[in-house]
Amino acid sequence: MYILCLNCNDRPGIVAAVANALCDSNCNIEESSQFYDPYSNQFFMRVMFSAVTEGAQEKFRAMFEAVAKEFGMNWYMREMDEPVKTLVLVSKDDHCLNDIIYRWRTKHLNIEIVGIVSNHEVNRALSEYFGLKFYYVPTQGGDKDAVDEQHFRIIEKTDAELIVLARYMQILSENMCERYAGRLINIHHSFLPGFKGAKPYHQAYERGVKLIGATAHFVTRNLDEGPIIEQDVMRIDHRDCPKKLQIRGQDTEARVLARAIEMYAERRIFLHGNRTVIL
Repeated sequence: MYILCLNCNDRPGIVAAVANALCDSNCNIEESSQFYDPYSNQFFMRVMFSAVTEGAQEKFRAMFEAVAKEFGMNWYMREMDEPVKTLVLVSKDDHCLNDIIYRWRTKHLNIEIVGIVSNHEVNRALSEYFGLKFYYVPTQGGDKDAVDEQHFRIIEKTDAELIVLARYMQILSENMCERYAGRLINIHHSFLPGFKGAKPYHQAYERGVKLIGATAHFVTRNLDEGPIIEQDVMRIDHRDCPKKLQIRGQDTEARVLARAIEMYAERRIFLHGNRTVIL
């Protein structure tokens, strides 16, 4: 099974051109989703297809080059079952890390965890228990360039495509944000755009809100303002102190982050300016 993702300026004939190219290559469409944004005139499409005969997918890839050029498409094709090489960054809190490891072990996420990176040693034992390579990269001292270089070496060494910030409580440099744009997913423990930055549960408590949430988003140079992938909320009341909010919110954080990773692994996320299209 294969996945084709594309976007381009909208015009008549796009869906027909895609379908004809697949049919002429002896490929069969199993699932198809598309979206048209009238404000930008952008068309987005995700197609899951199978090769009916051996080598049909390569015939399609070669044929589709001309179609993509004609329509000015940005596109790529991936094998559906190929796991996404994923590097996880974490600080001390391990609830999101534990959840990712469980879903990876039980094959609920189509990822290959290629390593765990942390600025603390507390999650080394957990990582190594499951046979995962643990990289300790201390951030004390303020030399962000040195930290960046270590991160870059690890990412290149592991050939990681996706970098997940599973409660990694450090602000990434602009250099790292730009170098891996569209590949860095963070979980923030609030319903963005509300309560950005540090201690969002404390901010929520001070404001007396009745709902708290979690947001998975792509990381950009602007703190907690990257394109949002997934969100969820839970109801609270005045009796919930910040500590209780932290405890209650952990399950929401883990669920939201897992769904965002799943969407990425299934190639459902399209970046569209400062927002996302999910197909």
